[in-house]
Amino acid sequence: TVVLQGVVPLDARRFQVDFQCGCSLHPRPDIAIHFNPRFHTTKPHVICNTLQGGHWQAEARWPQLALQRGASFLILFLFGNEKMMVSVNGRHYLHYRYRLPLSRVDTLGIYGDILVTAVGFLNINPFVEGGSEYPVGHEVPCSRALPRGLWPGQVIIVRGLVLPEPKDFTLSLRDEAAHVPVTLRASFADRTLAWVSRWGGKKLIPAPFLFYPQRFFEVLLLCQEGGLKLALNGQGLGATSLCQQALERLRELRISGSVQLYCVHY
Repeated sequence: TVVLQGVVPLDARRFQVDFQCGCSLHPRPDIAIHFNPRFHTTKPHVICNTLQGGHWQAEARWPQLALQRGASFLILFLFGNEKMMVSVNGRHYLHYRYRLPLSRVDTLGIYGDILVTAVGFLNINPFVEGGSEYPVGHEVPCSRALPRGLWPGQVIIVRGLVLPEPKDFTLSLRDEAAHVPVTLRASFADRTLAWVSRWGGKKLIPAPFLFYPQRFFEVLLLCQEGGLKLALNGQGLGATSLCQQALERLRELRISGSVQLYCVHY
């Protein structure tokens, strides 16, 4: 799933989201999926098409455009085995069958009259095996069992959306005795990110605060010998120390705070 958030300018004529087979300008790459809302016609609509060898194929058109000038939007592009489905602001809008192999797509291009606030990639399937529903943000608190603890090389991935008026975000790991040796806490009031010890002491993480209201985020915790390495939105933010025995005794992952979760993977 590719998630696109943004705003349509008041004077917008058109914009396009292209799932491209390459990123060159000359020659123009093939475009497996061309998603093109048009606002300037008497009947605003969306065009989908495929460009192959410099030639457009037969276009598909959807009337009753679900986007409005001057309004914000959330578009989900959900890629299935044979077709892409698109929802706009939580409602299904269209589907488009592939005309080129999806495996050729390696570039996302966004052009035209659009203000992009966030792009998110949910590239680990958050759905039930074989499911084809749009992802739904799950409320917190959220708890996941770690029956075998953690071991070197294992990665915990948490993806979600920050709520409009956030207060905090907490990710904690609990052991067999219900102790909490690892806690990561983000405070939106003072825009700080910190490791919190089991006794309540804080160790601030000296890095830019990368959580933003109504934006997607990705937290990665990489287990290695001696502790956990942290990355937020692709940026490494250091590590916290924990011995291997303590890592192996961890039994529960808990997440709480002002977020909706789209993916928890480990």
